[in-house]
Amino acid sequence: MVTARFSVCFVILSATLAEDVKLKFKPATTPVRLFTEEELRRYDGTEEGQPIYLAVKGVVFDVTKGKEFYGKDAPYNALVGKDSTRAVAKMSLDPADLTSDTTGLTEEQLKSLDSIFEGTYKTKYPIMGYTASQILKEDGSPNEDFKPEDQPQFQIKDEF
Repeated sequence: MVTARFSVCFVILSATLAEDVKLKFKPATTPVRLFTEEELRRYDGTEEGQPIYLAVKGVVFDVTKGKEFYGKDAPYNALVGKDSTRAVAKMSLDPADLTSDTTGLTEEQLKSLDSIFEGTYKTKYPIMGYTASQILKEDGSPNEDFKPEDQPQFQIKDEF
């Protein structure tokens, strides 16, 4: 009897925890892909009916469902259509901060960036792909540190 109750409790707890884990990341609806800066600019919220994309830390998110924040004439529209890692870290809309460059950021800003990246973008918005700067070095050679299998949302290891 005790074993049966324990088994039922274990199954219920497992199902509950499984649901929590499932909700941690939004599943990609299309295969992830590589975005050049030029391609990413097309998704800046200015064209009605077009998705709105924002990159943070080289990860491209579809923020269309937050168009009241990111759409045309919205308060954070300056962040979309590009990798705005520095601006997110500094909580800034200054045009000079609308870049992926994190050089010179303070430890506090880097912690804030990680917190927003993990707690906001990765939990709320689907990942559509990665920026070329995430996968390629400045000289165009592959970035050996980039491991597709370690990236969130990849359906298979060899999507690229």
